[in-house]
Amino acid sequence: MKPKPSPSLPLRFLLTASGVVLMFLLCLCTGAVSLPLADVIASLRGVGDELSTTIVMQARLPMAVTALCCGMALSVAGLLLQTTFRNPLAGPSILGVSTGASLGVALVMMGAGSIFGYMDGAGTRIAVIAGAAVGASAVILLLLAFSQAVKSAAMLLIVGIMIGYLAGAVVSWLNFFAPAHVVKDFSVWGMGSFMGVTLSQLPGFAISSAVLSLLTLLLVKPLDALLLGDRYAASMGYNPKRVRTCLLLLSGALTAIATAYCGPVGFIGLAVPHIARLLFGTSAHSILLPATLLCGALTGLLCAWLCVCPASVGILPLGAVTPIVGVPVIIYVIIARKRLNYFQ
Repeated sequence: MKPKPSPSLPLRFLLTASGVVLMFLLCLCTGAVSLPLADVIASLRGVGDELSTTIVMQARLPMAVTALCCGMALSVAGLLLQTTFRNPLAGPSILGVSTGASLGVALVMMGAGSIFGYMDGAGTRIAVIAGAAVGASAVILLLLAFSQAVKSAAMLLIVGIMIGYLAGAVVSWLNFFAPAHVVKDFSVWGMGSFMGVTLSQLPGFAISSAVLSLLTLLLVKPLDALLLGDRYAASMGYNPKRVRTCLLLLSGALTAIATAYCGPVGFIGLAVPHIARLLFGTSAHSILLPATLLCGALTGLLCAWLCVCPASVGILPLGAVTPIVGVPVIIYVIIARKRLNYFQ
């Protein structure tokens, strides 16, 4: 599928990329202590005063990079899933991967934590990340196993939803029997946050999520072929089942990494691909994939900024911000679905 040439496309990419840079700097300037842009740039160059450098390098820079990478990862995962299932309402959380990660964290906090004693400090953070990664990976493996037996993409989507419900039920059981303070800690994690990744953990998260996100750019042709139907994909030499398995594995890995470090983050993966389609006016993945990466980075940074805006009274949980950004987009897509006509 060749995109229609449009002289405005380079301008749209330039404006979106500029928005990412400006929002990144705004996140570095905003917080309980407002910093001038000159102080932020001086801190990034290593020539700022001690207080500004500590605030920027230890708190705000990790938060901004985490928001950027998480937004990219979840957005491109949502695009892959929407193309895989030819469904505009498919998203990273719909397949149960996020719920599987929540189950892994629940087992760490409420299961092992209650039996062996809850850890403090860095040990807790590492255990939570490991639990989320294992839980999400387990769901991905289950879906891959079912994909060998279930031929229909719609049925595989239903299987993912059922796995999510089952994992959610186990989490509810663990919540019921766990101590109150552990349930509170799990509830806080479940709200999601871009501020939990430390400077030492940032390279691992940023590199893994960025590499997987950029790898999707190699799948432009299979994605376009799959968008036009299984018969067309087969005529172009692609095995639709194999392509779907690859897309499911990649989108699941992206979701697992983002959820492990940031907690469950709703609506970004579901809404941002539609924002990219609306802004760039195409469903051709040669344009849509990089556009989704940029829009995802911008949306992640916007949500991070909204979380810290009322810093004088506290920091909003991420789960209280993402619906404000995502729900209007999803409602518009549902209302205008026939006119938008993405998957026909």
